[in-house]
Order: sequence, then structure tokens, then C-alpha cells
Amino acid sequence: MTCNGCRTHVEETLSKVKGVSKATVDLEKAEATIEMASHIPLETFQEALKNDGDRYSIHKLDEKPTQDKKVKTPKGKGTGTFYCPMHCEGDKTYDKPGDCPVCGMDLVEEQNLSSTQSEQWTCPMHPEVVKDEAGSCPICDMDLVPMQADLSSEEKTYKKLLKKFWIASIFTLPIFIIAMSEMLANNPLFEIMHQKNWNWIQFVLSIPVVFYATWMFFERAYRSIKTWNLNMFTLIGIGAGVAWLFSVFGMFFPEVFPEQFLSESGAVHVYFEAATVILTLVLLGQLLEARAHSKTNSAVKELLKLAPNKAIKVVDGEDVEVSIDHIELGDILKVRPGDKIPVDGSITEGETTIDESMITGEPIPVNKSVNDKVSSGTINGNQVFLMKAEKIGSDTLLSQIIHMVNDASRSRAPIQNLADKVSGYFVPAVVIISVLTFIVWALWGPEPVYVYAFVNAIAVLIIACPCALGLATPMSVMVGVGRGAQNGVLIKNAEALEKMDKVDTLIIDKTGTITEGKPTVEKIGAFGDDLPAGKAGFTEAEVLQYIVSLNSNSEHPLAEATVKYGKEKKTEILKSENFSAVTGKGVEGQVNGKPIALGNPEMMQHANAKISSEMENEAKTYQKQGKTVSYLAIDTVVVGYVVIGDKIKTTSAKAIKTLQDKGIAVIMLTGDNHDTAQAVATELNLADFKASMLPEDKLKEVEKLQQQGKVVAMAGDGINDAPALAKSDVGIAMGTGTDVAIESAMITLVKGDLHGIVKAKNLSHAVMKNIKQNLFFALIYNTLGVPVAAGVLFPVFGILLSPMIAALAMSFSSVSVIANALRLRTVNI
Repeated sequence: MTCNGCRTHVEETLSKVKGVSKATVDLEKAEATIEMASHIPLETFQEALKNDGDRYSIHKLDEKPTQDKKVKTPKGKGTGTFYCPMHCEGDKTYDKPGDCPVCGMDLVEEQNLSSTQSEQWTCPMHPEVVKDEAGSCPICDMDLVPMQADLSSEEKTYKKLLKKFWIASIFTLPIFIIAMSEMLANNPLFEIMHQKNWNWIQFVLSIPVVFYATWMFFERAYRSIKTWNLNMFTLIGIGAGVAWLFSVFGMFFPEVFPEQFLSESGAVHVYFEAATVILTLVLLGQLLEARAHSKTNSAVKELLKLAPNKAIKVVDGEDVEVSIDHIELGDILKVRPGDKIPVDGSITEGETTIDESMITGEPIPVNKSVNDKVSSGTINGNQVFLMKAEKIGSDTLLSQIIHMVNDASRSRAPIQNLADKVSGYFVPAVVIISVLTFIVWALWGPEPVYVYAFVNAIAVLIIACPCALGLATPMSVMVGVGRGAQNGVLIKNAEALEKMDKVDTLIIDKTGTITEGKPTVEKIGAFGDDLPAGKAGFTEAEVLQYIVSLNSNSEHPLAEATVKYGKEKKTEILKSENFSAVTGKGVEGQVNGKPIALGNPEMMQHANAKISSEMENEAKTYQKQGKTVSYLAIDTVVVGYVVIGDKIKTTSAKAIKTLQDKGIAVIMLTGDNHDTAQAVATELNLADFKASMLPEDKLKEVEKLQQQGKVVAMAGDGINDAPALAKSDVGIAMGTGTDVAIESAMITLVKGDLHGIVKAKNLSHAVMKNIKQNLFFALIYNTLGVPVAAGVLFPVFGILLSPMIAALAMSFSSVSVIANALRLRTVNI
């Protein structure tokens, strides 16, 4: 059991067993205490739970549960674990796709590493042949081909809804045209056919819409009423259902209606267009939701792409390609240049540089040598090395990050939008008013009392149709999202807009968020005055020439930055030879026949070149700013240096100042060193920052702030930001960052500019204000219209609100909501 819903359900099931006086379930202990007048065999309770759907098992406290049957995983991508995206029942999961029993939304499927790492092969002629590696079919000798995974549950749902939406649209459009033609003075359609016949055509056209394309809404509405979990589908089901049934009743029994409800042709005015248009619009909303849900797990899918399917295992001195699942702890693996590292472990032989940006978020590859740790999913440089497998499967760092993203995504508290909150009271209130209307008219109304009672009760339900209430939020969101896209702010869902308006704390990453995320040369320096006596100095241009000439042999990002800088300065490249990289220190070689060394102080020691205190002090000036300083030595004499840094985006300072002026606390969390973080924080006037933060550290910091009651937004661009982005109330990704960061986020800034956060904040405020206005319009029409429809004006003024006027009022409220939402197209953000 995972939630209070489980506990309540089990208690009810056990309490219904004959002879039980009371059944109490402890959720945490997963124990049931049952009180009974006389002993009831354990098998009786087991049978009761089994008959309830075999979702639970029960055993004695001193008895270990046994698995008498193998649990089957449903076909399709992922683990077969389905959960409600709104988390209506907490962390409760389901074994198969379907609808959430509380909110009615489609369940989504969780992804994990084990489900996609193993690639299997099959024969195109004999699909029953499945192997873990390529080869030939044992039956027909044809080459095996990779198996294609089934569509995910979200993709299947989207395609199913898309098909139903087109069917609904095809049948709804002619109904709408027929109905709207009645507003014309000389309706040309009536010259072709009588109105009653057109009504029958509308009726026939509405059947596929109601009973096929949108029938699921009525099923969900019925279930919501049955369980009393009233939601938007309750409103849709009651409103559209009553409109359609009223129309059908009017067609078959027009004689029971008073004359005032009949048209000039004698036919009762029907509302097939109201029912079908409402249902089709709701279906469109569900279609857009399904598309968003299909991307919910995209962050994990991007992470899964990092994991290789194969690895090279060294067995008795020979290289053997094996599946990732066949790697065991202690195995020796060979990693070739450009390969992804298969599992976590340590290097046993060789040295290399490894691109860890997909894990750390930092763009500069890290030098690795014997005994250094390496992580699954990171990419090897241009050297071969051997490694020992130390963590495999779910224990790897990549798997842990995937697990954190999954947990963070599922642990976010559900948000009930304003319409759902109102509908919880609105729906039962309207139903009660409708029933009371029928009773009052049946007891004290004029003849024919039951006709008046029935028609007025129907009028109450029609005027209380939830189309305006249902459109209030999606229309504002739709226009607001479009406005945001025009300004480079991409919104994933309405939840992001609602929460962004409440954000009071913003966490930002440094590299690629505040800074450009690209190493660049900031200065070339020469130590002409600090050289030993008798040594000739070099100009800055000469220092640059030697650096560029040496680095032209290297593929390191820092080397590429210097080469690029040299090209911009049109520096002539000198002849170089005997190039060699010294892991963790720098590079060396010969340029124009002179021995050259470039790197950190340890590299200078390696080259027997002494750094004077004056040189060290000059370099520290930049190091304290968090810059990378590499010294250049020629003939064992340090003659100059290069300063490489990551520039702060020109708009970062202004954007942070604007956010702080809005009362938002801005905190910088970075995986970079303290000096760099301090320098950036000082330049941006950031009082709060933390350095050397791992992915789990950022996640914990977000959780800590949330526990303090803060509404936290997280902005980042690296995979190391993904867990924190998913856990935060609002995740904001830089469009220039990694795909996984973007997919983890609720808001993406196309330009990768912090000023986009200011725009997102302004947009969310405008949209939420607009939504509240729309809800007010929708509710005020219903608040005024329901009493009138019930007939409160009849005793004094003799006025009754016909269903036609009720539908007109309903339409007017919808028009008001849409017109108000369209104002967002011109809002200044």
C-alpha cells in the first residue's frame, strides 16, 4: 500500500466481510487489525481481497509472503510503472495504463535505465528468434536486425486522441454551421429542408461525437460522481450530457413542451451544437495535454541516451564485445577514443581526458590517469585506457541521476487549478438547485406543472454549463504561451505559469546560465621585466605565437580556445614537433627547435622552469577572479602566460538586479571552484552562493528551501541541474544547454538569457491575473443566470428563461472569456 486511498479501500473491503466488527489498517506497517465476534479463517480475508481485484495480498505477521506467480511487465518502453501526473494519490503507481481514479487524467509511464540499455536482435522472417547480439538467424540464416521498441503509453494515448479529435471535428463542424445558420434572417438552409429535418441531421451527426470520440468524458464524469471526486470532467459530463439529452428529448417529444419553447416551425430548439462543440474543445485540450505528457519523461529519455548498450571486456588478454548487462563487478574493460564509458569504475592502465559535461555541467574535459574515477555515460577523449568495473546497473552515477529525476518529478505536490477548486462546490450546488427547481415548480407551479418543472430544471443545468468555466484557464494559457513564445520564453504547461507567479526564490547555475559556457582567451601576458639576467624577453604577440603553435596539435577545449584566439589575431603558426600531453599538468613540445612547455605550476616544475614570486603574484590577480592561468616556458624559462575564462553574459547583471527588485531572492549554486564562484558573485552583487555543488547537493538545497516554505525556481543548463530542475517548483532551462536540462524544465529560455526569467515572471503574473478575471466572468454569469433560470423572476415579472436564452447567456459568457484572454496577445512582458 502506498497511500491513504489504499488504506481506506482495504479497510472497507475487510469490514464488509461477514462477522467483522471493525478493521483498522496501519499504512506505514502495512498491517491490518481486525475485530470479530468469532474467529474468521485467514483464507476468508484473502478471498475478499482477491475478489476485489487481486491488488493486495494478506498474510500473518509471522508468515513471510510468497510469490506464487511471476509478475509480468506490460509491453512497451519503460518499467511498466504508471502514475498520475498530478500525483492525486501521492506516490501510488499502477501496473497498466488507464485513467487516474481521482482526476481522470491519463496515467503516464516511468522510464528507467534497465529497460533501454539492452539491445536485442530479431529475425525479420522469424520474429520468435530473439538474441542479445547481432548475428544470423538459426532458421533461415538471414542477418538479425535490431528490435524496435513499442510506442510508449503516452505516444499511444496521443495518437488515439488525435484520431478521435479529427473524427469529432469532422462531425461537429457541419452541426455548428447548421445551428449558426438559424441566426440568419433568411436562412438559406430552410429553403432546402425543414428545420425538423435539419435537427435530425444534427442528431445523427452528433452520435459519433458523443458515443465514440468523447464518450470517455462521460465515463470519467460518471466515475467522478460515483467516487465523489468531482472535477472538470464532472462539469463537462453534466453540462454537455444534459444539453444533448435535452435536444434528443425535444426531438422525440416536442408536444410536451410549452409553446414558448417552440420555434416558428413548431420544433423544439435543440442544442446539439453546444454539446458537440464543448466536447470537441475539451478533446482538443486533452490532445494538447497528451502531447505535453508524452514529453514528461523526456528528461529521463535524454539521460538514457547517454548509456551505451555494449562494452569491450578484456578476457584472458583478448577483447570481447559484451552487452552492458553482462558486465560484473571487477571486470576489466577497455575504453577506446570517443567511446562512452559503460559503467562506473577506476582507470587501471593509461591516461586520457574525459568529457564529463553531461554529468558535471562543466564544459572543460578532465584529465584522468591511473586510479582516477570515471563515470558511466561520460565520453572518452583520444586515448585508450583500461578500467575496472566498480559500480554497475542501478548503482552507477548515471542511474542514480535518472532515479533522482524520476523521484523528483513524481514527488512534486499536485496543483489544483482555480476552476477545479470552484467546481468542487459548484457542481453539487447546481445539481441541488436543479432538483429544488423541479420540486418547487412541481408543487406550486402553473399547469402543466411537470413540464414547467422539467424544463426549468433543465434550464438551470444548461445555463450552468461549464464551457466558460472550462475555457477560463486554457484560453488564457493558450494565448499566454503564444505570447511567451514570441518573446523567446517557452512554457511547457499551465502549472509552470501558475507557480512562476508565486516564486520568491530563484536558484541559478553559473556555467552556461550566468556565463556563456564557452572558454575564451581573456589575456596574453609577457614576463619581460621579470626574466633572469641575461635572458631576452618576449612580446605578448610572440608569447601568443608560441602558445598557438604548440596548441595546434591539441584537441583540448582550452587549446582550441587559444588557437581560435590566434586565428582572430591572424597569428602565424610556427613549426612544432614532439608534442606530448602531461596529464593533469599541461603540454610540451618543440617549436622552431626550442623546447616549449605550457600549463600549470606543476607543468613548470616538470619542465624545470622556475616561477618567480613576481610572476606568481601577477597570475594570482587573475586566479582570484576564478580564471584559468597557464604559464609558457621557453628553454626552461617562464616567459609569459595565458588567461582563459568563461565570460559573464552581458544581460546577467541587469536581469538579476530586476529580479531582486521584484522581491525574489537569487542564489547561485555551481559545481565550479570557490574562487570562480566568489568572483562571479561579487561582480553580480550576489550575496548568497555555494560552490562545488554536486547534482544531489543542488537537489537537497532545493528541498531545504521548499521545507522553509519558499516557492523555488531553478535555472540551469546542464545534466547536473536536471534533478534540481525537476524537483523545484519551476524548472527553467537555458535553450543553449543540454537537451536533458531543457526536458526537465517547465520553462525554457530560447536565447539562454537570464532576462528571459524576468519575462517569464511578468508573463506568469499577467496570465494568472487574466485567468482570475475569466473565472470571475464565468462565475458571475452562472451566479446571476442560475436563479433566473430557476424562475425567481416569474412570480413578479412573469419571466421564464428558456433553454435557448440560457444557451445564449452561456455562449456570451464564453465570448467574454475568450475576448479577455485575447488581450494577452498585446501584454508587455
